[in-house]
Amino acid sequence: MSRLFGTDGVRGVANTELTAELAFRLGAAGVRALSRERERPLFLIGRDTRISGDMLESALAAGILSMGGDVIRTGVLPTPAIAHLVRQCKADAGVVISASHNPFEYNGIKFFNGAGFKLDDAIEDEIEHAVTNRADDSNGRVFGAGLGRSAEDAAGSLRRYADFLKGAADVSLRGMKLVADCANGAASEAAALVFGELGADLILIGDKPDGLNINDGCGSTHPERLQARVLESGADLGLAFDGDADRLIAADEKGRLIDGDRILYICAAMLRESGALAHGLVTATVMSNIGLKMALERIGCALQLTAVGDRYVLERMLRTGSVLGGEQSGHIIFLDHSTTGDGILAALQLIRAVVRAGKRPSELADLVTVYPQVLRNAAVKNENKRAYAADDAIRAEIERMEARMAGEGRVLIRPSGTEPLVRVMIEGGDQALIARMADDLAEMIAAKFG
Repeated sequence: MSRLFGTDGVRGVANTELTAELAFRLGAAGVRALSRERERPLFLIGRDTRISGDMLESALAAGILSMGGDVIRTGVLPTPAIAHLVRQCKADAGVVISASHNPFEYNGIKFFNGAGFKLDDAIEDEIEHAVTNRADDSNGRVFGAGLGRSAEDAAGSLRRYADFLKGAADVSLRGMKLVADCANGAASEAAALVFGELGADLILIGDKPDGLNINDGCGSTHPERLQARVLESGADLGLAFDGDADRLIAADEKGRLIDGDRILYICAAMLRESGALAHGLVTATVMSNIGLKMALERIGCALQLTAVGDRYVLERMLRTGSVLGGEQSGHIIFLDHSTTGDGILAALQLIRAVVRAGKRPSELADLVTVYPQVLRNAAVKNENKRAYAADDAIRAEIERMEARMAGEGRVLIRPSGTEPLVRVMIEGGDQALIARMADDLAEMIAAKFG
């Protein structure tokens, strides 16, 4: 049986893979694994705008209540809002019902512990064991006066989250024209409230969720409408969030995209100048463009790389003391303010950096030269997906290719997590050269291990 928890909680097609029964069992198991030593465990539940959110919230809450836990339902809120509020409310845990950037028919359930961090593998394993071992169904279930109670606090939760964001922003948006694409998701109300109260001349798109249109041709994975609207309106900056608003992709005043790598650089430069970039260190994944590393080095900063996934970025940040990290996809962590990626917070920090620099967004983004990347797949036998790492001939070929690029390129090889493939990524300044290199290396790996 495959693992229930993926890289970001439990996810699947709602009412087919992620059923109300499974949500109930996750809620009950979560109480067993996450409750502190107090009489009435407290759990917060937030969700995005998917039509299945109501069903899953009801089932999840029922599971928690059946174990004597109390529930505060915060309504539609960004994922990072729950990470913040669980600490503010001193709750035992927070739960978010969202499938992030996926289409509406999918949904997911992810937990935060009482400190606002996503769960360690060991805690997820404990919850998963309780969910899949039906013999434990009655373990800890309460009756009568011991049952939990549920309360709704959507307005209050939104207000507290908005106040937190405004405090972290430390910037006025008066005189600034912004376009914000809320992906018809969890940012739809929060972004309007925060940017409006900070004084922005705000144009909202993707802010009419109907339960079915989340991420549908909008948001950070489909920024084309945002880019067009920025140009059409003469806006200073465009901001696109994903369905649960933990990611940001921006567009400069020329309508050109500012991805996560460039956001990291712009914010790192601001923090470095103010003395707030601990150890001069930025954390990103192996998929970040080499141009980010080179730009950071020019301003005296170092880049440390991790495996792909925001949880790995956070783990490395906590070990090394880095306060800024993220992914090319726009999942940016400002550890001095939040325990997870926050799209609205990242947008406010990006705006703050633009204002402090006194330059246009395009001028700051152009300080990062994005090198071309070529990706090829090598078909291999499933049992051979990691064999390349110990092959002397392949290691020698990679060294030869990187020497040929003379520090202005790199080779990255990694096995697919789901298919019998090895992915070959090469980046460098010469598009034709790196394409030939990628073809040659993929063919070499396929011939040896296919």
